[in-house]
Parts: sequence; structure tokens; C-alpha cells
Amino acid sequence: MSHNLYVKNIGKVATPKGNKAIHGKAMGELDILMGPAAIVIRDGIIAYVGKESEAPGDLIQDCAVYDAQGGAVVPGFVDSHTHLVFGGFREEEFQMRLRGASYMSIMQAGGGIASTTKATREASVEELEAAAQVHLRAMLSMGVTTADAKSGYGMDLETELRQLEVIQRLQKSQPIALHATFMGAHDTPPEFKGRSTDYIEYLVQTVLPEVKSRRLAECCDIFTEEGVFDHEQTRRLLNAARAMGFTLKMHADEIVPFGGAELAAELGCLSADHLLQISEKGIAALANSNTVATLLPCTAFSLKAAYAPARKMIDNGCAVAVASDLNPGSCFSASIPLMYDLACIYMGMTAEETLTALTLNGAAAIGRADRIGSIEVGKEGDLVVLGYPCYKFLSYHIGMNIVHSTIKGGAVYTNHID
Repeated sequence: MSHNLYVKNIGKVATPKGNKAIHGKAMGELDILMGPAAIVIRDGIIAYVGKESEAPGDLIQDCAVYDAQGGAVVPGFVDSHTHLVFGGFREEEFQMRLRGASYMSIMQAGGGIASTTKATREASVEELEAAAQVHLRAMLSMGVTTADAKSGYGMDLETELRQLEVIQRLQKSQPIALHATFMGAHDTPPEFKGRSTDYIEYLVQTVLPEVKSRRLAECCDIFTEEGVFDHEQTRRLLNAARAMGFTLKMHADEIVPFGGAELAAELGCLSADHLLQISEKGIAALANSNTVATLLPCTAFSLKAAYAPARKMIDNGCAVAVASDLNPGSCFSASIPLMYDLACIYMGMTAEETLTALTLNGAAAIGRADRIGSIEVGKEGDLVVLGYPCYKFLSYHIGMNIVHSTIKGGAVYTNHID
């Protein structure tokens, strides 16, 4: 459904600009329009951004009117890395980790990804969809208008297809636009234990073609890590995926320096994600490529791990995005306020850089920077109206959701936080 909307009485519009990822210190250069400003959305597309007094009457005609009441307006947030669809929870595992249990000891006790795989394989489409809806409602209330959603908790043909079918259903049942990513190569499942290369061949020969023929995903991701999938296996899967028409992503350099960033840049991936242990060579490779460095601060926070070196990456010319990594194990959160604060306080990013990371660069990380991620004429009408007059309150009002309304394609979803 197309929407016509006239947003008036805006205190300040703050947005990055462009149709591709912004690299380096230019991430901090926002386009600022002081109010009273207005934005007109027609048929779901931005038709005017400027002074309220200069808004063309013919564009305003037939529009619903939204009064921003002096609040700042920024682009809709793009959460470019989530594991949205999964079965079960791992709350006991989290408590074990807080008491000092290691990842391997938790795995040996039946926890870890194997626990989620078992629960996801047992869950129906309806159960998976209902659980994901809960997270999506919360994300919408925090200003998310587009999100990546990965499979990867089935690791067999039937369950991977079921997860992706749920993502397809969610596209139609709620307003957040979803970017479907196939991640069968999340780990080696029990039935392929000790045979990770055979498992990659199973994905290439059996699962990927089915995903493609059913048009269930547009992107393929893999966990490239010591003890999970190596460079040769990564090349095999991602080159096969590219040949089938998928775009590419990689989980890279999360646990040990593994050359994942360099490989992601070489393969032309949309993004390399995590990067807690990225090397100097990896930083240079990403800086000189179109691959976005997607950082997941809530995961480092949850694991009490060192944060990815965002400041060094930006200073050396990388295009950085920030995303949640919502999942049932290492980061059971999709909190925009927490992400924003961690990026600014602990990762050394400015408020401006973080806004770019959560909007235009997040859009580039899923291949949609030409359509979303900034407030410009011709882009989709995805906006966040804040309850304060400046975007800097996103980091200043610590841990609080200051989103008054989320606007998706011109449709308004209000939080009633007056």
C-alpha cells in the first residue's frame, strides 16, 4: 500500500547522503537541516526535504499530516545483521557463562548452537513466525525499518527452507523490510561431525539450488573461523553462491585473527561481520574495497570480549556499519539504544559516525544503499522521529528509547512516549 505523508514542524533533519557506503572520517559528515523543516512522502517515496515554509503545495495535497513537534528526524535504522528466526532460548547457558563456564564446556553440556539447532528443527513455521514477530515489534519501536534476517539454525535442507519461508511470511505480515540471508554454513551439524568439507558440498549441491529455485534468499553467509570453516571451504561455498546469483557475506575474525577480512574483501562480499580480531592487513583490505565492516558491539558486551577496533578502522578509511547480531546465544538483544551507546562510549565512534553506521552504511551492507539509508528525494520514506530536538540524544540519553515514531514508506507507527 502506498502512503502520502507530510511531516512538518521538524526541529532538525540529520542524515548522511549518497547511494553507497561512506568510508573513513567522512562518516561523520552529516547533512543537517535546521527547522522548522518538512519532509513530504508520496507513494512511499521521499518527494521533498527542506524548509517547511518552502514545501510545494501540490506535493502536500492529499497527504496525511504528521506533526513532529520539534523533534529531530533521522533515517530509518538498518539492522544489517540478525539471526531473527530461531527456536528455543538459552537463558541457562547465559547464566553458566556469567559464572565462568567456557564455550566448549557449555557445548559439552548440550548447549551452544547445537541446542538452538535442535529446538529450531522441532519448531513449526507458525511457532517460528510468532517468536520472530515479538522481536520485530520491539525493533520497529526502536526505529528499525529494514533488517537482515539469516537462516542457519537448521543446517539441513528441511529446516533451512523452513526458516527462510518464515522470513518470506514475515515480509508480508509486518512493516519492517527484511533482507533474507541463507546461512546454512553456520556450523557443521551433528550428522556431518568431523566432515565439514562434505557438509559444504552438501550445501553447494543440495541446499543452495533449492533456496535459489524457490527464491527464498538473496544473500549467502558463512562463519569463517578457526575450527569452523576455513578459507578453502569459504571460497567453495561463496563462489558457488555467486555463480547462482547470490550476493555474499562473511562472519569473519571474531574469535582469532584468521584473515577473514582480507578474504571478504577479495571475494567482493557486501560485508565482513564481527571483526573483533581483525588484523592490520584486514583493516587495509577493507579500507581499499567496497566491503562494509559490520561491527556488533552488543555481542562483545554480552560476551565480555574486547570490542572491534572501530576507531582505528574508521581512521584508516573503512566503511563501518553497526548492527545487533540478535540471536539466542551470544547476543539476545536487538537494542538500538544499547548499540548506539556502546559504539560511542566504548568503541570510540562519534554520534555522527554511529548514525551513518546504523543507516546508510547498514543499507550498503545489505546492498540497498541506492534505496534506503538516507533522507533524500527519490529514496524510500523511512524515517525516525525522535522525542528530542537533536540526534545527539541517541547517545546522550543513555540506554533509553527516544523514538517517538517510526515511519516506514510513509506509514506512521507511534510509540506514545509523550
